[in-house]
Amino acid sequence: MKVSLSWLKEYVDVNIDPPRLAEALTMAGLEVDALGDRYAYLDGVVVGHIVKIAPHPKADRLSLCQVDIGSAAKAVVCGAPNIREGHLVPVALPGVLLPSGEKVQAGRIRGEVSEAMLCSEAELAIGTDHSGIMVLPDDAVPGRGLAETLKLRDPVMEFDLTPNRADCLSIIGIAREVAAVLKVPLKYPKVTTPEGRTPIGELARVTIEAPEACPRYAARLISAVRIGPSPFWLQDRLHSVGLRSINNVVDVTNFVMMEMGQPLHAFDFDRLAEHCIVVKTAKPNETFTTLDGMQRILPPDALMICDGKGPVAVAGIMGGLNSEIESDTTRVLIESAYFHPVSIRRTAKALGLNTDSSHRFERGVDPQGTVRALERAVQLMVEVAGGEPTLGLIDENPGPVSPRTIPLNVQRTNRLLGTTFSRDDIAAYLGSIELSVEPRDGDHLDVTAPTFRVDLRRPEDLMEEVARLSGYNNIPTTHPVSRVIARKPDKRLEVRQAIRQVLVGCGFSEIITYSFIGRDACNNLQLSADDPRRNVVQILNPLTEEQGVMRTSLLPGLLTTMFKNSTQRNEDLKIEVLPEEVEMVSGLWTGARSHPSWHGRQTMVDFYDIKGAVEALCAALYIDGVRFRNAQEGQFPYLVPGRTAGVYAGDMLLGGLGEIGKTVAKCFGLKRPAYCFDLNLDLLVELACRDKTMKPQSRFPATDRDVALILDEGVEAQAILDFIHAQQEPLIDRVDIFDVYKGRPLADGEKSLALKFIYQSFERNLTDSEVNTIHEAIVRKIQEHFRARLPERSSDEQTPAR
Repeated sequence: MKVSLSWLKEYVDVNIDPPRLAEALTMAGLEVDALGDRYAYLDGVVVGHIVKIAPHPKADRLSLCQVDIGSAAKAVVCGAPNIREGHLVPVALPGVLLPSGEKVQAGRIRGEVSEAMLCSEAELAIGTDHSGIMVLPDDAVPGRGLAETLKLRDPVMEFDLTPNRADCLSIIGIAREVAAVLKVPLKYPKVTTPEGRTPIGELARVTIEAPEACPRYAARLISAVRIGPSPFWLQDRLHSVGLRSINNVVDVTNFVMMEMGQPLHAFDFDRLAEHCIVVKTAKPNETFTTLDGMQRILPPDALMICDGKGPVAVAGIMGGLNSEIESDTTRVLIESAYFHPVSIRRTAKALGLNTDSSHRFERGVDPQGTVRALERAVQLMVEVAGGEPTLGLIDENPGPVSPRTIPLNVQRTNRLLGTTFSRDDIAAYLGSIELSVEPRDGDHLDVTAPTFRVDLRRPEDLMEEVARLSGYNNIPTTHPVSRVIARKPDKRLEVRQAIRQVLVGCGFSEIITYSFIGRDACNNLQLSADDPRRNVVQILNPLTEEQGVMRTSLLPGLLTTMFKNSTQRNEDLKIEVLPEEVEMVSGLWTGARSHPSWHGRQTMVDFYDIKGAVEALCAALYIDGVRFRNAQEGQFPYLVPGRTAGVYAGDMLLGGLGEIGKTVAKCFGLKRPAYCFDLNLDLLVELACRDKTMKPQSRFPATDRDVALILDEGVEAQAILDFIHAQQEPLIDRVDIFDVYKGRPLADGEKSLALKFIYQSFERNLTDSEVNTIHEAIVRKIQEHFRARLPERSSDEQTPAR
């Protein structure tokens, strides 16, 4: 919505400069999106003094002018018949964009240099005379800007209105807000309409067949109208808000729409069949040619303005070619109506039409303003186009709309706004925008909203009006007072975040895969027939065959992601998936253990890498007693037997890890070894320890002892560690496995396991003899329990090495 300050000042006295006015209106809830001068295009137009005129050597109707513009002399070729030496004229310099869209450029005209352009009033859009060059007053100074010389300055504010403020889609609507903000009176235009002698009822009639969509329709008729150009003041007003002039009759309807917010339409009365208007909805598949020349198929609920034979306009949106005002029109029927916003919005959307008229009707015009706008249009039309109006008007009003009265409590208003307004303060604010306020008992007010404020329906709407009119920036800032109760974060969320951080720290990348997998995914994983993961939910309308069932395992998504990456030559992957529906957390590692580097050779990932990642995860969650045991046959059918481990906490199975089986890899199109883990998140959450305790470090030094044990290769290293832990020797701080060896000179079925014992006391320094005694006793127990032996010590036997 554009509003020029010169037009605005006809209805309200503005006593502050435009930037301050724009800021004040913005703070009052009417956001000014842009502020500019509509004469800014005259910046490159200056006053010129014609020093000399000579005939053009190659054109009889052109002249060569020498024009002094103060700082220089310009050669200008001009064809105007009224130029004289000594005249002061407007000179448009190269680069100026004229209102017509023409850009002034220096060049040659019939071989002669022309460095500028002498302009008429019409070319500069500051008058209607286009017969010759505009001659300026004798006191004009060459070189001075034309806008400065003629005092042409008209700031234009462009508003970004919210949809509920339909009352501000007019100059008077904005003026009402300005008057309230500046605390000055609003001046309405005086409307005096001449009355004719012939009653309108003898010439025309209006019938409303769809009163729910058209609660009110008013019309007046003017005879002996003379169609022609509008006077300059009318054209100028329309240009100031971005509308173009068409003719005097149409321009009046557009002027009143911009001034009062009521869209109007003018019909050529002699082209209306049977001289009647019928308001009704369109027939199925009915077509209609609108003013833009396009034939449109009307939606069945479209509200139409019809004559005795058929449609002549789409109600509230656009007129038709069959009734438009033409140069020979002599009788004009003016329409001023109130259409239901929903009806207009629905039809405009269906037709893809957005006009100034529909923009206002969609948001709601003033039902009680139709007649006043109609009378204003008649007044102006008689003034600019002549003619004689008929006696009286037609005003069909089957659904009258009355002002709405809203109760308002002063105490509640102050409580919600955080203010201390008195009842009189609130009444003054609301009265400044033409709301009627009647005090009731106590702190209660009865506020009657005028019909042009379609957005005021409840007490909270009135409170908002009080807040914005008093100034949002004047309302004191307060903070809510409440008791803050600290609560522990949800444990599941904490564990999920910890898992994410640990695995990312281990080099994994989190991926998000679809919750749907292929129907053959369970077969590809080699799951047994009674595996609960085969109880999948079928998708009735899957997007693709690869997304036919709800997943019961995250592994298919990981393996599919590995395949897609391998096809793009990205073969070194560490990816993990946090649970979405199935509460599992899974990870996959394939390719190199680390990126290639100059300081070390590239090594491939193996079983112990994925095991280390799970160990780090469990350690970060402070889960005690995590053990890795050989998987039972068929427990993890998608993993390679012998390179698979179950992850336990005590006797509770948390999940599994190991190398992806060759059959599974082939089903998913994988060519490189891959290692994965699949853990139950619910159990991780249950076992994760939130309360962390500190264990002090001993101030006494530690000592270590190594031992290599030869034992059956079927004995799990974890079993030996568990056995040592069960001895509950207080001086053993920890035991680490640092080497495993198989091969000669060991016999088949044997392995060598090297252990490092760390001994430390919190009370004293340990002696070698004391440590040796404890160490030898522990080693003997291991030998007895696991039938292990120590390596033979001989000079010609090398110590087994990895």
